[in-house]
Amino acid sequence: MTATVALFITLATVLTVLALGYVLRPLWKDARVAGAALTIALLVLSGTLYFVLGTPDALDPARRAAPETLDDAIAQLEARLAENPDQPEGWRLLGNTWITLGEGERAEQAYRKALELVPDDPGLLTELVEARAMTTPGRRIDDESIALLDRALEQDPMHQRARWFLGIAHRQAEQPAEAVKAWEPLLGVVEAATAAALREQINLARADAGMEPLPEAPIEAPTAADQTGITIAVSLDPELGLRLPPGATLFVIARQPDGPPMPVAVKKLPVTQFPIIITLGDGDGPMPTMKLSQLDTVELVARISASGNATPASGDFTSETTRVTNGEGVKAALLIDRVAP
Repeated sequence: MTATVALFITLATVLTVLALGYVLRPLWKDARVAGAALTIALLVLSGTLYFVLGTPDALDPARRAAPETLDDAIAQLEARLAENPDQPEGWRLLGNTWITLGEGERAEQAYRKALELVPDDPGLLTELVEARAMTTPGRRIDDESIALLDRALEQDPMHQRARWFLGIAHRQAEQPAEAVKAWEPLLGVVEAATAAALREQINLARADAGMEPLPEAPIEAPTAADQTGITIAVSLDPELGLRLPPGATLFVIARQPDGPPMPVAVKKLPVTQFPIIITLGDGDGPMPTMKLSQLDTVELVARISASGNATPASGDFTSETTRVTNGEGVKAALLIDRVAP
């Protein structure tokens, strides 16, 4: 087993543990970080390798020795940033790595370097707050961090992690009504499991503020689109996993065979872990005039975009297009194993 393969297996194991943490704890109940922070952590280790190694040519020992440990990967990343410091994503990646390792002060230094290059990035501002909180007694969010969160929300008023941290800051300052104001808008945009945990925190804050609890969340009856569809298992080739761009986006697309390029159903997801199982149904259709359930045969493809753009581009990671017969209980598997020319 080569050092590179051994390192990949080790990192894959760590990513699996982090993935379980994310699934089981969608909203952390203490003052550490929101559950979304683990989503970033899922990308840090593989992203570090991508940034350090760059292309397969970099694996050539004559050009650059592949890192044998995570410490080696970090050292190579720091060396590359020393040579070319004008790379905000590189500094961000380094900060995310230190966050994963619990090194708040080092993470803070890296995020501040990134913010010198992109000072109004709401994600970076929020990540800096997280790093600062790691180094304070009781993980308190101080006045400087609150100002950073206010800056982040000026750029993106619905930035989920910024709102979560701001609510925590208000709870720490014994301002429960302000925490309620920060958190309640999130209920309309987070997933159902996260919303349930968030409602619990909001109701605790409302009680402390002398307010009535939120009304019970309505239970929505499943629609026909929820009950039917095509179940798709999407996997990523491990070799491409080593080159996965940080912040990449996964698209799983269904089209009419020999028809227009517009999808009849599509899901857009952040890249977190593989394999992933999703269901495409009528509720995922962008065109009201054409539904997935109306097709006898469907073409399926999965694509990872570094830019997050739905339009296919050179360099995207993609699967082979697969044609399936539509109907009840249809299942399919897609392997992302090639790079678009």
